[in-house]
Amino acid sequence: MKPYIHSVNYYETDKMGVTHHSNYIRFMEEARIDFLNQLGYGFEKLEADGIVSPVTAVTFDYKRATTFPQEISIELSVEKCSAVKLVLGYTMSVDSKVVGTGTSTHCFLENGKLVSLETRYPELYKILKEMETK
Repeated sequence: MKPYIHSVNYYETDKMGVTHHSNYIRFMEEARIDFLNQLGYGFEKLEADGIVSPVTAVTFDYKRATTFPQEISIELSVEKCSAVKLVLGYTMSVDSKVVGTGTSTHCFLENGKLVSLETRYPELYKILKEMETK
């Protein structure tokens, strides 16, 4: 999988010229969308099939500040994958220096009800299980 690259926009910085902390969660979402697209299971496909994947938890540890117009390389990993839960890990770097790490936890819903990824999308489940780091 290729990393997702986010170029820090001027409007994403605060008065000190540093990327505002809230934006890193948005960058994680951008990377997650790109990750699923690379797997062939983009949000458009999932949502067209009636599947949504809400975030149930998110963490982020800030290591270094970023500024406009730096490019942040975001690498994703599958920390945990079960039939009903997916935990993704994120490592963000600028010039090979880690600027932050985080996780997002997701479930999968169809018509507002929990759905088994293993049953509904066995191919995607298999890919994610093979990528699992734990």
